[in-house]
Amino acid sequence: MRTEIQLGLGTFGDITIDKRGQKLSDAQVIRNVVAEAVHADSVGVDFFGVGEHHRDDFAVPAPEVVLAAIAARTEKIRLGSAVTVLSSDDPVRVYQRFATLDAVSNGRAEVILGRGSFTESFPLFGYALHQYEELFSEKLELFTALRPEQPVTWSGNTRAALKNQQVYPRTANAAIPTWVGVGGNPESVVRAAGHGLPLMLAIIGGESHRFRPLVDLYYRSLEQFGHDRLPIGVHSPGHVAATDEQALEQLWPHWQAIYNRIGRERGWPAVTHRDFLAAASPTGALYVGSPETVAKKIATTVTTLSLSRFDMKYSSASLPHELMLNSIYLYGTQVAPMVRELVAAQLVS
Repeated sequence: MRTEIQLGLGTFGDITIDKRGQKLSDAQVIRNVVAEAVHADSVGVDFFGVGEHHRDDFAVPAPEVVLAAIAARTEKIRLGSAVTVLSSDDPVRVYQRFATLDAVSNGRAEVILGRGSFTESFPLFGYALHQYEELFSEKLELFTALRPEQPVTWSGNTRAALKNQQVYPRTANAAIPTWVGVGGNPESVVRAAGHGLPLMLAIIGGESHRFRPLVDLYYRSLEQFGHDRLPIGVHSPGHVAATDEQALEQLWPHWQAIYNRIGRERGWPAVTHRDFLAAASPTGALYVGSPETVAKKIATTVTTLSLSRFDMKYSSASLPHELMLNSIYLYGTQVAPMVRELVAAQLVS
């Protein structure tokens, strides 16, 4: 595990409310996401990710466009997706878009590829849900073949074949950093290892230490496939404020709203305030509280799961832009330095 942990942030471009409680337009939310990324760059955050969704509670269906706008206004922060739904996209076009972003950002682009936890993109782009697994498996295979940026010959069932085809533009570093996003499926973990790609665990519920068996499976699989150890990251929701009480009070109604909406779609029971507090507890998957509380929890997750990176999804449904800006500021200026100190101390001990 790296002693210099990378600390990132991510958003899905959640539709937020203004100071009067009115919903903002999609356009304003997208402009706010750009401003939030610029703010993250200014306070030293390592990575900023934008997720892809195709539904009315999120404003960003095309993360690469938003990331290109961010690239023009930032200098150091790495930029990528969180995640790109590869199953309902074309691997060649995805690679081309991120290679273009890499040029615009002067080598700061990376991509997290996933199957997606929502399925709206499948009917939207004409893909059949019964091919859910086959689509991702074949397209990840092709994307991996494109990464060396040499002529590619490939054939499958879900896309037209390629014969000795060169894809442009080429990147300066001859391979876009690529992660595979996994929610908890062991087969997905093994697949990431088979392709020799870093693993990004999306932990949005339960206790993070329960994901340790997936980490061990990933390491064993890498060895079996003949690959060296690769980075592992975690993507989890959170919110930072001056005190624990303030952070919990600010986040609760917005967290409740998004979980209950998704729950109604998926047949889950309504969440309670007790559920919220359990998720925000030291063993839960919600990183909410004061800078010290959040830093301690992240550091524990980092050491327990042998992480190289932790990305906090700082947006949560209608949580206002101003509160997110403050959370970003505290994350970059206070949480990140404390996490690095705590992780370094635990490694020494």
